[in-house]
Amino acid sequence: MKLGRLNHIGVATPSIEESIRYYRDVMGATRFHKPFDLEAQGVKVCFVDTPGQNGTNGTQIELIEPLGEDSPIAKFLEKNPSGAQHHVCYEVEDIEDARKWFEELGKRILGPTRLGAHGTPIFFLHPKDMMGQLTEIMETPKDNAHWSN
Repeated sequence: MKLGRLNHIGVATPSIEESIRYYRDVMGATRFHKPFDLEAQGVKVCFVDTPGQNGTNGTQIELIEPLGEDSPIAKFLEKNPSGAQHHVCYEVEDIEDARKWFEELGKRILGPTRLGAHGTPIFFLHPKDMMGQLTEIMETPKDNAHWSN
């Protein structure tokens, strides 16, 4: 398994609308994707693009708002009512190879492999096995798919 690029940083927020204002007015962000519901995970998602170098795209910020009280993000926001960094997400070429790699290392995988917000397979690794950081592993999107939405 080979570590790929840092695709996004997930940020839990009680309000995507308020977070968009923050990233626009305070951080100077100019490119926001249309928010959408990811009902299978109980969240509303909005991607904020950051600039890369030489005309490339940088790492995205994934704003995550709970869709209801049963959302895992709602529980996270109980402890962090203003919002906070939730996870980091790294790309890999082959999700099945990566899952096998982490399993062989004895890392705890949280749930099955499923489709994530970019429409590609993902899984999460337990923070206690990843230096305290909830870590998402996602298969590298094909045809630059993570920049459309």
